[in-house]
Formats: sequence, structure tokens, C-alpha cells
Amino acid sequence: MTLSNTKMKISSNLNKNTPKTNFKGVYNNKMLLKGLEFAANNSALFCATTSLAMSTLARPVAILSTPKTDKKNKHYACAKSIASSAVGYLIMFAASNPIARAIKKIDKNPTKFLNTTAVKNLKSEAKTLAESKSYQFATQLFKLGLGFVIAVPKSALTCFLIPPLMKHLFKNDVQKNDTRRQSSKSPIISFKGIYNAATEQIAAGIGKILNTKPFQKFAQKYADTNFAQHIMNMTDVVLTAAFIRATARNQKIEKDRKKALIYNSAISTAMSIAGGYAIHHYTKKPTEKFIQKFKAANKNSPLLEKYVEGIKIAKPALILGGIYYIFIPVISTFLADRADKKHNIKLY
Repeated sequence: MTLSNTKMKISSNLNKNTPKTNFKGVYNNKMLLKGLEFAANNSALFCATTSLAMSTLARPVAILSTPKTDKKNKHYACAKSIASSAVGYLIMFAASNPIARAIKKIDKNPTKFLNTTAVKNLKSEAKTLAESKSYQFATQLFKLGLGFVIAVPKSALTCFLIPPLMKHLFKNDVQKNDTRRQSSKSPIISFKGIYNAATEQIAAGIGKILNTKPFQKFAQKYADTNFAQHIMNMTDVVLTAAFIRATARNQKIEKDRKKALIYNSAISTAMSIAGGYAIHHYTKKPTEKFIQKFKAANKNSPLLEKYVEGIKIAKPALILGGIYYIFIPVISTFLADRADKKHNIKLY
């Protein structure tokens, strides 16, 4: 055997025995990594962005393609979808950025905002605080919980925007004698000069909550739960309830269209929650396999734990978004139309 053949054989054996960890493709995709980092850093805005993308195109197309359904009911459902996502994104963009920035301050300098006991309890057995599931859970509660807090004003604004959207998107549906015009000028607020100070105060406030032992115990106990999906579902329930109430009281939405709009919203939310949990259950093992391969592909990245945190946020957001904005609209619009015709429920 020649020397060159011996070298080739040794090289071949080394290649067979060496595990392949330097993946090329989906696990190292720059857009994926940026998206996961975005999901981890500002989960509330990530969810709002996902909703905006799906509700302005996929959901209206799905609704309008619903067979054997009143045309005007479909138009109202489309207007509601677009108004909800637009309002949600704008409010969330304004409200979530200071929270995300404040938590970043804590991430970079935890000892400035957290006492020694809090760091020890939230860190648990992790190498660093950022890698700790308890800490990730605790900070995500503030990020995702923001959606829960703004649910009621978001629903009120969504309901308010439906009539003007109907005028602009479906002009033939609007009565000719309706000449009222709404105009509002939003004040332009500049955060220059005070933004950093404000986020510093927010970080201090969040730090005070994280420093409390009951909150630390709560984070340790529920860190391994599907908390992201639970919070998103609770937010959807509050949003739907507030929207139903606001729609029933709104004088600018035609009375004979309110019921279908209300039924549609309630059916969509119920089906989305049930479907979301079912899909999460059946995709649990494939997700874990994906995470393990992802970790192997990005093992040298300093942002690895941040990416994994992003996966746990992105998964329920995409599942719920896909169900709510693509698959359910056809069913809920059809059922809402049938319920509207069969039942006569008194509204406010």
C-alpha cells in the first residue's frame, strides 16, 4: 500500500467517526437567526408583526374565499382583521420597545438592578443568568404580558376603525347617505432625551419585582411550562371579550351585521386556542429534535441561548397565527353567517 493510499484511508476513517456539527442551510440561516433574536428580545412585538403579516393578506383572502356566505358579512370580517392587526402592531410597537430596552439593560448589567439573592435564585444551575430558564421565563412575562395589558384598548380601537375601513376598502357596501367623516391628528411624541432615562426607570421597576422572593419562586416553578402559549391564549380571550362588548355598543356598525361579526370573533378564538394546544402537543418531539440540531449547528454562537429562547416564542406565535389567520377564517366566517341567520340575539 502506498503512502498516499494510507493517508486517504486514514482521512476516510476520520470523516466517518467525526460528528457533523457544522451545518449549512436552515440552522445557520441569517434571516432565521435574526428572527429568533427578535422573538426573544421583543416577543410581544414579534407576535404583533406575525399577526400583521398574516392578517393583512392571508386572512382576508381566506375570508373572501368562503363559499355560500353573505358577501357583506365577509367584508366586515376582513375589515375587522385588518383593523385589529394594524392597531395591535402600532400600539405594541410604541409600548413594547421601552420594555424590551429596559430588560436588555438588566441582561447586560444584572447586578445593577437585581440583588444577590435574586441573581442566585433566578440563575439556578445555569452557567449564566441569560441561560437560565427561570430568568428567561421571568423576563418574558413582562414582554408577553404587555399584550394582555393592552388588550382592552386595542379591541376598542379595532372596533372604532371598522366603519372607516369599510368605507375605503368596500365602497359599494357603504350607504350613500352616510357622509360622516372621521379625522384625527395624533400628536407626534418625541422620546429624544428622555427615552434612555425612561427605560432606566422601567428597568429599575422590573428589577424590584424580580427581587421579590414570591416572584422568583413562581419563575422557578413554571419555567418549564408552555407559558408563552398560555399568555398568548389568555390575551386572545381578553381581546375577543373586549371586542365583542365594543362591537355590540358601537353605533356606527350596522345592527344587522354585528351578530355575524361577534360570532366570527368568538368562533375564531375558540377554535384557535383548541387547535393551538393540539398542534403543540403533536409537534413537541419534532421541536425538541430541531432545537438539538440547532444547538449543534450554532454551538459556538454567543447568542445560542437567546436563539433557543426565540424558538420557544416563535413556535406558538406561528402555530396560533397560522391557525387563526389561514385555516380558521373560512370555517368561522361560514359558521358565523349560519348562526347569524338562525339566531336572533338582542345586542345593546
